[in-house]
Amino acid sequence: MSKKLGRGVALVGAGMSKFGAFPDKSGRDLFVEAFQAMRQSVDKGFDPADVETIYIGNFSSDLFEGQSHTAPIMADVIGLTPRPATRIEDACASGGAALRQGVLAIASGLYDVALVGGVEKMTSLPTAEVTDTLAAAADTLYEIPAGFTFPGFYAAIASAYMHKYGLKPEHLMNVALKNHENGALNPNAQFGVTIPAWMEGRKAAAQKKGRPIPTWQNEMEFLHDDRANPMIAWPLRLFDCSPITDGATAVLLVAEEIAQRFTDHPLHIIGSGQASDVALHDRQDLTSLNAARRAAQEAYGMAGITAQDVRLAEVHDCFTIAEIIATEDLGFFAPGDGFKAAEDRVTARDGAKPVNTSGGLKSKGHPVGASGVAQAVEMFKQMRGEAGDRQVAHDLPLGLTHNVGGTGGTCVVHIYERRG
Repeated sequence: MSKKLGRGVALVGAGMSKFGAFPDKSGRDLFVEAFQAMRQSVDKGFDPADVETIYIGNFSSDLFEGQSHTAPIMADVIGLTPRPATRIEDACASGGAALRQGVLAIASGLYDVALVGGVEKMTSLPTAEVTDTLAAAADTLYEIPAGFTFPGFYAAIASAYMHKYGLKPEHLMNVALKNHENGALNPNAQFGVTIPAWMEGRKAAAQKKGRPIPTWQNEMEFLHDDRANPMIAWPLRLFDCSPITDGATAVLLVAEEIAQRFTDHPLHIIGSGQASDVALHDRQDLTSLNAARRAAQEAYGMAGITAQDVRLAEVHDCFTIAEIIATEDLGFFAPGDGFKAAEDRVTARDGAKPVNTSGGLKSKGHPVGASGVAQAVEMFKQMRGEAGDRQVAHDLPLGLTHNVGGTGGTCVVHIYERRG
């Protein structure tokens, strides 16, 4: 029997910092930027003193910045002590899990106004140490000693999918091309450039330096070039992988009955699901994430909808194969059909089922604790018609976000509704 929220929850404000690499900024600097952007997005304004509780998604500020006890630090920097502030850690699903806790806090009736944020400052460490920090989200007793890193995990997933369904490397490239198309239209994206434009930039740089000009005829030749797009873990190349990112996000959740105090155009969060799974090495099938399927079923049941009702989705594309599998786990496409849908541009911004209009983790960036909340920011903009040049043209009454932790040990799914 599907469970329902105890009372309605509305999203009335959403903002994010610029995503990228910022050597002169701390995590708290980025969170202030996200909080200020969120305040500006609340149509009728709001008094920060109205915030009653705070949930912050953060994976590992302890290792990335040497700063633990992250949530009260963020509450302090925006002047919201003594409100209760709780850090939520669920690997790369920390932001989505924080959002879920905010939803449940309001639905329970304990609070009327909740601030949910996410923050990660990753680039202070060299790449090798970032890799080691992220590896802590896997099974460190069995998997990491065997030599796996996250590109290796998802390469294994991609290899299994290729063997089972006939996917080719070019199908992964289609996802990267699409998400960079979208990210090029997102002013907050880390990589706000299309892959063809990136290719032309490399040619121009070579000419300027007096070096031989590459002879790529199109973006597929560029993506197949081992020097321009090196192999990271077969079959995943550099452009199949999300980047190391600094960034922060913030959204304001309120009880549905008071939403009109903040805006005439709230989004209603009508479904929330979360599930977990065994470590990757114990799974019977690497081509699907059971936690994602179960979280989606819970969210759909709570919202009283089906996968086919969803008109827009932000999914967890830490690697290109992850987006393809997500679209199948969520029920948008049958198993083995996700890569075909991407090839046919069904998931493009002007397709029947737009996915990752923000640019996704691949192009927008992936500050791991903030990514799940960033997905909600995109829902807020798109479903209210405020996404600018990347705005989806067709009607968007229902949207979905899908946030994965680790190799799928955690997944959080939320359903958003625009009324009127």
